[in-house]
Amino acid sequence: MTGTVRAPTTGDLATGLDDRQVEESRRVHGANVVPPPRRSPAWRLLADQMTHLLAVLLWVAAGLAVIAGMPELGVAISLIVVLNALFAFWQEFHADRSTERLRALLPARALVVRSGRQTSVDVADLVVDDIVLVEAGDRVGADLQVLSAEGLTLDESLMTGESAAVPHDLGDRLMSGTFVTQGRARARVVAVGPATTLAGISRLSETARRPPSPLTVQLRKVVRVVAVIAFAVGLSLGLGSLALGLDATQAFLFGVGVSVALVPEGLLPTVTLSLARGAQRMAGEQALVRRLDAVETLGATTFICTDKTGTITQNRMNVVTVVTPSGRHDIAGDGYAPTAAVTGTGDPTALRRAALTALRCVTGRVRERGGVWSPVGDPMEAALHALALRVGAPVESVVARRPYTAERMVSSAWYDGQVAVLGAPEAVLTRCQGVPDGIRAALAELTDIGLRVVAVAGRPGSEDAGEANEHELTFVGLLGLQDPPRLDVAEALGQCRRAGIRVAMLTGDHPRTAQAIARQVGLLRDGGVVVEGRDLPQDDRELAVLLDVEPGAVVARVAPADKLRIARVLREQGHVVAMTGDGVNDAPALRTADVGVAMGASGSDVAREASDLVLLDDHFATIVTAVELGRATTQNVRRFLTFHLTDNVAELAPFAAWALSGGTFPLAIGVLQVLALDIGTDMLPALALGAEPGRADVMRGRRRRTLIDRALAVRAFLVLGLTEAALTLAAFTTVLLTHGWRWGDAPEAPTLALASGTAFAVIAGTQVANAFACRSTRLPVWSIDLRGNRLVLAAVGAEVLLLLAFLGVPPVADLLGGSFPDVGGWGLVLASAGVLLLVDGLAKTPRRTKVPAATGVRTLLVTGPDGEARSDPEEEP
Repeated sequence: MTGTVRAPTTGDLATGLDDRQVEESRRVHGANVVPPPRRSPAWRLLADQMTHLLAVLLWVAAGLAVIAGMPELGVAISLIVVLNALFAFWQEFHADRSTERLRALLPARALVVRSGRQTSVDVADLVVDDIVLVEAGDRVGADLQVLSAEGLTLDESLMTGESAAVPHDLGDRLMSGTFVTQGRARARVVAVGPATTLAGISRLSETARRPPSPLTVQLRKVVRVVAVIAFAVGLSLGLGSLALGLDATQAFLFGVGVSVALVPEGLLPTVTLSLARGAQRMAGEQALVRRLDAVETLGATTFICTDKTGTITQNRMNVVTVVTPSGRHDIAGDGYAPTAAVTGTGDPTALRRAALTALRCVTGRVRERGGVWSPVGDPMEAALHALALRVGAPVESVVARRPYTAERMVSSAWYDGQVAVLGAPEAVLTRCQGVPDGIRAALAELTDIGLRVVAVAGRPGSEDAGEANEHELTFVGLLGLQDPPRLDVAEALGQCRRAGIRVAMLTGDHPRTAQAIARQVGLLRDGGVVVEGRDLPQDDRELAVLLDVEPGAVVARVAPADKLRIARVLREQGHVVAMTGDGVNDAPALRTADVGVAMGASGSDVAREASDLVLLDDHFATIVTAVELGRATTQNVRRFLTFHLTDNVAELAPFAAWALSGGTFPLAIGVLQVLALDIGTDMLPALALGAEPGRADVMRGRRRRTLIDRALAVRAFLVLGLTEAALTLAAFTTVLLTHGWRWGDAPEAPTLALASGTAFAVIAGTQVANAFACRSTRLPVWSIDLRGNRLVLAAVGAEVLLLLAFLGVPPVADLLGGSFPDVGGWGLVLASAGVLLLVDGLAKTPRRTKVPAATGVRTLLVTGPDGEARSDPEEEP
């Protein structure tokens, strides 16, 4: 609700609002409450899991099964859908709660002046024109305008991405949700609730919608193809059986049964459990997955947009260089610990003087707790305290301080007749009576390598001299501070380049600082791009071309809207975008990107709730590890898709043979036998293939963009599928012929049952062999360590036991329609499995060339269509 109230008078600024004015302002502007997010109810989230395309296909199959007189099958398929929906729902129930966490960023109480008295009120009771008093340690509870300030600085990193504390003075606007790090202020409330900057970011977060994952898009395509095939085959065979003399009811039920049998009932649980296992493995690597399909999307990532502070760097300020008139000193310390190695050409006394001068001007300190040193107050000020401890400068008492202001750009302290001054180099050097030779050149050198530089100076002075103490100074030193990069970032960025993944740094920091860090870790190389957010091209195509460069890109002083636009533009150019962030301002972009990656240790609740992946250790390298595990999971999805599709060809072949022969060739297997294969014998091996360990060079080259590409289709349908189908029909025919059947005759019931049981066993037996063959796309089974995936061994053992139960338990065998094979039949099963492995090995041989390696490590070269050797994107064991 918006409106206009009278402008406060001078008296109001001194005494604040009275009770009547407070109620009037609240009536016009509303309460200071961030509106709750519009979120989907739990029932709708659950319904979404039960109504996506694959689930709908299974629901249709369940209904058709009931119509076809197989109610038990209908119930079984329905249970599969429901259990998968409940599992996925539980994983994602809290995924859309980002804006609800925004309210946790507001303090519980605020100090205001009303009717001439200071009083503490709930933040929700703040109204426009209230006079609010804030000081160091307070969190701003509404958007404020500064009326007066003493050395006021704010930590706005969660809102703007700027890592340095931001000074504010008269007339400046303070954003709700930010922290006061130094000084105090008297301010007037100018916006509450929905009108605050914080609420604006909330609205951005709500309107940003997650795009469908690559896995979702590709599974939709698979489901559409399967649905069309199942319907077409069922319709064709139903009409064919009607033409062959079956009555209309039987022909309809037969066609329906075939359609149900061709629906891959095992695909949904296999995909879900494979993604869940990938998520579990990522959690073991400090990457918490909040949305299951993000596992596969991570593997498809082609562009990572990363923040700098805390992700590329350690988010620990550290004084690494001090330049005094006597020379340069380099300090090698770890974080905020008080010990460090000091080297250089300067006088140690001058170094201690510089450290002590800086320390006198600040209030931030370091403290030790549980053996860990951490900052208290502003991180930069804490780094100055750590420097003083490292060089042995004593902490002396200070009589009075003048805090830093934006106009002066310095802070000062008076002690024992002396004045210490700390501030921006350009402000301090102009106040000095003379600057020693080489200092300005040293300043340029330090800023060029990305250090944040402050200068210190001093002079005799008195407590009551005021600003006069800050002029006619004697230069003391330059202090260069660094937020060191994480040790493993350079290697992680190298892995990204080898994987064909582009990386851009999006930060609120100064461009020179961002550029220096980016070059230091290898993110930015010659030919890379450095640009400020305000200078980004307005044309989306030009923006994509600007950022999509192999040497890397840096966007400094980036705004939340810039991040949103960058994520959208890169996605429109075909990239799968992973966006990292830790602040409130990052939430909309995290939701817009294909994968939103939030910081778990230092990030805001809002960012974590908006994300798909949370880095528990905040390491950029953990993103790369998650991408690697995502790629391994995607390879496993391709493995069990190959396994499933091969089986479908073998299951379809008997129906095709029966239809094409006009019914003169008997039907080798029935609908219930197909379903027993899909839901029974095939399920466990497919799940085991979903747990296959990742290959050594999974991060070499860009990942395939589709799950079912030409290579997979040829392997599943033409090589393995046709082989399995031919072996099944050959075994079925052999049993019939050896028991006296002749073409065109109707086989006797015992003979047909024996032949059908043998065909069923051949499909299951060749699928046992196929489970081992699908572990590798390059190596034959005899070149693979069978112990590399013990789950496959266990699953195959369980499949064999199920096969024996389906054929050897009389009630089950009678229901399915096949009998236990004789010795000759089991010989055909074993021979068929061996033939499948041989065909698989022969199909892989032309694509592989073994090159002996001097180290004894097998090296694989894969020949492409042009005969040239290329690196294998899926190296095998």
